[in-house]
Amino acid sequence: MQLSRRAFCLSASALSLSACVSGGTGGSSYTAPQFDIVADPGFDAWVASFRPRAMGHGISAGTFDAAYRGAGFIPLVIDRDRNQTEFTRTTEDYLAITASDERVALGRKDFATYRSVLNSIQSQYGVDAQIVAAIWGVESFFGTRRGDIPVISSLTTLAYDGRRAAFFEQQLVAALKILQAGDVTPNRMVGSWAGAMGHTQFIPTSYLAYAVDFTGDGKRDIWGDDPTDALASTANYLHKAGWTLGQPWGVEVILPAGFNTALAGRGKGRSPSDWAAMGVRAATGGTVPNHGSASILLPAGPTGPAFMIFNNFNVIARYNNAENYIIGVGHLSDRIMGGGPLRGTFPPDGAGMTLADRQELQRRLTAAGYDTQGSDGVIGAKTIAAISDYQRSHGLAVTGQPSMELLRALGG
Repeated sequence: MQLSRRAFCLSASALSLSACVSGGTGGSSYTAPQFDIVADPGFDAWVASFRPRAMGHGISAGTFDAAYRGAGFIPLVIDRDRNQTEFTRTTEDYLAITASDERVALGRKDFATYRSVLNSIQSQYGVDAQIVAAIWGVESFFGTRRGDIPVISSLTTLAYDGRRAAFFEQQLVAALKILQAGDVTPNRMVGSWAGAMGHTQFIPTSYLAYAVDFTGDGKRDIWGDDPTDALASTANYLHKAGWTLGQPWGVEVILPAGFNTALAGRGKGRSPSDWAAMGVRAATGGTVPNHGSASILLPAGPTGPAFMIFNNFNVIARYNNAENYIIGVGHLSDRIMGGGPLRGTFPPDGAGMTLADRQELQRRLTAAGYDTQGSDGVIGAKTIAAISDYQRSHGLAVTGQPSMELLRALGG
């Protein structure tokens, strides 16, 4: 496949949040990166050496010179690339962010606003509208967090840095081809620190392979305020990956007592009727309809929520193979269509705290004057800082880590 933005996020398979997913509140709220372009003679020399290689790929001198007018080295990009988040997010944390009340409410509102457009896209590409909308929601918080770093500068900075030089030079050539085609101007070609662009965060090679002009204005515009071309491009991506219209990504299920968990896992497909014969039931009641071969997935182990997943789960994996990402997109799509929270419960974390415990901890810290800036139950930088400040001011060992002891110390 052509890689989407997640390919840039080294921790995506385990995390798929922090820098790689927009948003959250108390633990992981979004802050737009602040960047500066600085003088760097080595960068300038690299650009000069790259110029003939770019022209060898069919880039004209005029396109190249226009693209690099004002471009430069961005230290922030190197910092982000070398310091990607190493810790992992649980599925519970992931869903607390990707299906937060704020994101669900905005998703339902924007789905209604663009319902006609999404229906037309569904008719054209055979991809369910709510899945396209959910990817939009996970990738850029429904277009509100598209990134504002100049793509030519960011990709050139990464190619010049050399850690993944060949990959980023490939993306850079693709970005120059996009400019040469006239779909966007250099000043409007902005995105994330790693060069992913637009409402659904396509990298340049994905754009060349899948972007479409659904509005018919002659440009494949994924950067503007109108998300139409970006949404259609995402549908085209999923269509070419083999999406089946009307087939769910997955269904939350309840397993019978004594279920053999060795039967669970991606690729261990059986018919829904076979699973039903073992006592597997939909969480909403009854048997799961036959949508083809299905596997049972237990992302939080045998005591957490369980899902019966279908082939469309694997299609979303072509966009991003991280299981948390796929479940997040799928669950958000269900919530957008009016579905409720998961019925299954997640086990306590390593500190013995449930999501409700962590949310209460954030509320108590904020009430005590140590603002976590929200109470989503996700322990991110802001909550860690608040815990550290509380511990420091009370003469405690400064760990920044949540605990039931800390929750009790904060009182009711």
